[in-house]
Amino acid sequence: MIMGDRGTGKSTTVRSLVDLLPEIQVVAGDPYNSDPQDPEAMGMEVRESITKGKELTVVLTKINMVDLPLGATEDRVCGTIDIEKALTEGVKAFEPGLLAKANRGILYVDEVNLLDDHLVDVLLDSAASGWNTVEREGISISHPARFILIGSGNPEEGELRPQLLDRFGMHAQVGTVRDAELRVKIVEERARFDRNPKEFRSSYMAEQEKLQQQIGAARACLGSVQIDHDLKVKISKVCAELNVDGLRGDIVTNRAAKALASLKGKDKVSAEDIATVIPNCLRHRLRKDPLESIDSGLLVIEKFYEVFS
Repeated sequence: MIMGDRGTGKSTTVRSLVDLLPEIQVVAGDPYNSDPQDPEAMGMEVRESITKGKELTVVLTKINMVDLPLGATEDRVCGTIDIEKALTEGVKAFEPGLLAKANRGILYVDEVNLLDDHLVDVLLDSAASGWNTVEREGISISHPARFILIGSGNPEEGELRPQLLDRFGMHAQVGTVRDAELRVKIVEERARFDRNPKEFRSSYMAEQEKLQQQIGAARACLGSVQIDHDLKVKISKVCAELNVDGLRGDIVTNRAAKALASLKGKDKVSAEDIATVIPNCLRHRLRKDPLESIDSGLLVIEKFYEVFS
């Protein structure tokens, strides 16, 4: 979840992720980007093909970045069943929606705080189960919908429903740059991009490839990263003393600290890693007055140093 001032590059940053993440293996021509190795991320047609012993064509592709428009209908998001075709031809004629396209990819909702309640409910269901089920006139079709949910917005335009806010693992706040020199640098870089986008991208290619390799190595080593029991206890103590509802805060902080340690090339989580990620993991989970904006994270940092000192 990324909240901040207008014109600070939130959407640009999110859309750039596709070029940094490793390519994935998918079954060619499958609308759900089915994983040929993982049954939990396969559509029913692919499963049936494997059961029948058919050979699958596998291709490497970039992960999908799917934009969810604010005005989208539920049918556009979830998909539709052609009832007439189902009744006349006896087949389950399903037209996949955005959730199908987002499977194993990123589902991005700009201005997420303005999203209609009925679409929020759909996202909650899919995010919780990893599956999307469409039911019409007694016909039911399910498909995998495991995606990274990223939302962005301006807090001045309204807050999120608590149920949806809690689903976001981390919450980043983006502020407008105040340093005049840095603002000029950003303006100049934007002008350079407008003049020659290809040359601009080429100038950052080496840095981008280095970052891609770092992320690839971190993903490969993530499973071996350890976090000491006493650090886990301290994380949970911070959550308990801040009156964080539920256990998602504990779980996400542990995961984020491991991910950061792996990105740094370490095999063990340190207190410094936890200090870096814990404000983003907890600031949006604090009990607060409904009229207040989301805490800046200072309260979380203060409690962190109190518990970890």
